[in-house]
Amino acid sequence: AQVLVTTSCVDNLWFEDYGKAFHDISHAVNHTFIKKDFGICAGPGNSQQVILIAELPTTHNPGGVIFTSVDAGVTFKSVQLPFHPAQPISFHDKNKECLLVIGTDGGLWLSQDFGKKWSKIHDGVYSFTCVVDADKQGKLLLRRTQDLGRTFTTISQNIFTFGYIGGFLFTSVLEKSCFQTFDWYCINTHPHIPVCDSLSLSYPHLSPLFLQFYSLLDGDEDMIFIHVDSPGENSHFGTIYTSDDRGILYSKSLERHLFGMERKSDFTNVTSLRGVYLTNVLKKDGRITTVITFNKGGEWIPLRKPQNVDCGRNVKKCNLHIHGEHCHYSGISPMVPLTDPSAVGLIIAHGSVGDSISASKPDVYVSSDGGYNWIGTLRGPHFYSILDSGGLLVAVEAHKDRPVHVIKFSTDEGQCWKTYNFTTHPFFIAGLASEPGSKTMNISVFGYRPDDDDQPMWVAVTIDFEKLLTRECGDEDYMEWLAHSDSSETAGCVLGYKETFRRLKMMSVCRNGRDYVVSKQQMPCPCTREDYMCDYGYYHHENSSECVLQEGFIDKTPKNCVESDKHQITGYWPEVPLFYFTLKNTHFKKLFTIMLLCALCAGIERSPVISVKEVSAPHIKRFIVGTPVILPTQPNLTKEQYVIISFHFL
Repeated sequence: AQVLVTTSCVDNLWFEDYGKAFHDISHAVNHTFIKKDFGICAGPGNSQQVILIAELPTTHNPGGVIFTSVDAGVTFKSVQLPFHPAQPISFHDKNKECLLVIGTDGGLWLSQDFGKKWSKIHDGVYSFTCVVDADKQGKLLLRRTQDLGRTFTTISQNIFTFGYIGGFLFTSVLEKSCFQTFDWYCINTHPHIPVCDSLSLSYPHLSPLFLQFYSLLDGDEDMIFIHVDSPGENSHFGTIYTSDDRGILYSKSLERHLFGMERKSDFTNVTSLRGVYLTNVLKKDGRITTVITFNKGGEWIPLRKPQNVDCGRNVKKCNLHIHGEHCHYSGISPMVPLTDPSAVGLIIAHGSVGDSISASKPDVYVSSDGGYNWIGTLRGPHFYSILDSGGLLVAVEAHKDRPVHVIKFSTDEGQCWKTYNFTTHPFFIAGLASEPGSKTMNISVFGYRPDDDDQPMWVAVTIDFEKLLTRECGDEDYMEWLAHSDSSETAGCVLGYKETFRRLKMMSVCRNGRDYVVSKQQMPCPCTREDYMCDYGYYHHENSSECVLQEGFIDKTPKNCVESDKHQITGYWPEVPLFYFTLKNTHFKKLFTIMLLCALCAGIERSPVISVKEVSAPHIKRFIVGTPVILPTQPNLTKEQYVIISFHFL
């Protein structure tokens, strides 16, 4: 692997191999200055493709200059552009020859031969597929092209902003004077099932937002987490809502969610485990505390106190609290929580124990089971990184007042740490860097030391831990691990099924290697009340699975039902997504959701009676069963069998 960097004081460009050796390659780009902010662009999934954008004044040059390389910076070709790039050049996910970029002229420029020739496919572009009238906020158009810019279709109008998360394309629009609402465009991930083409509804079946701040926190193909600020200019908190699998109906998930004045959220997705998120809430007395959910926002609970760390004598409620973006922005902690999809169950983060987050220097804590249990592992702030798919953790002390020369590393998920002197000339640490992901065994420590003139001289030292972990892991080094098994109530069953991972044993000292792939097995299991979300107008009471009627929602009708339709608010809905209905045929989830939403508009007097039946294909029939089954159990299925869902209303 290679890395390209530019220096801040001279016009040289450097090439490195994991940082072990640097080579001046400025001659390859004619000693041209490279843009500081977005001068280096690398192809996703193809590190051989590199584009450098030259730093040229726009007033005296009709167009910019780029340098393209297909051999990771060994050689470059100079290309004169008919425009000046205004942002990083974007690579097509599937077509490596296709490039897109917005110019300073507001045009959207396309290249289909890796930068050799460019053509303008649209004028007045703010973001890809969006035409801008920059002088009129809320007057943007959202447009779509499916033929590389030859034709465009207008999807929505009067737009403030738009974005894409999971299977949802969303926009904020100006629907009425000074009122900001959502207009949702559903992405149908199952083209053979007519789920939806476009839907228009007020956000999210609540009162219109009077220029209210909101943030899409996270999402996947089945749901969305959204934060909506509480009224007031400086509230610094709001409410998290979770959607159903079409992004239409929302349930209140968490109140008083912290969202600081810097507009940064502590919301963290534990990417290696399904359904696990953690974030911070702002109490009424001003204290900040951490909560975690293991079922996609169905229930939020405090973190357990690590067994090897004690609280003060006067602390009534002792829990672990994680320092996120808010503390990082405030300068209290040098890094936010870190997880990786290939490091199953592993979380490393700064935190403190007590009844709330402490403003003093935090320590480092590690969880190896997805947040159920934690250990205090390092004292004081550190820069840290996950290497070798979780088989190796590294950390360097973060000090502003003294230089550092030691790196710490652990091969047992933070239980024990060893040290290594990586330089004989200590320097002030600015951070750690490695290639994206956690599969590498190389880490670069970078920072600066004063030179003879007391000017900062930047330094980077790369450490190759392959020299330490020389043995490749064998079958005997792995074990079967049931996720969420720490919860005695569910015994690993979350949202309708259990997941068993093959992961490295804690005491195995070996390397997973670059070819390591996370493997898991899924088994259906009975759902519990915790797997259900509340119906429209209800929300989970704090630390409870009971659904409580939301104030002001009596006799409210969902906006996606026509005015003449009735809606009786009742009961529980299955927690999103409906996995336990759809293990074999995903389209049944979509079909069931459509049926249920249509029934809501048809006039419901009682909660639906749900039944699950196992049948063999192709003998699929519609049926109605009158026996109430409030918590349906998923049957064991073979490859030839499907799950049929039906319901009726008493």
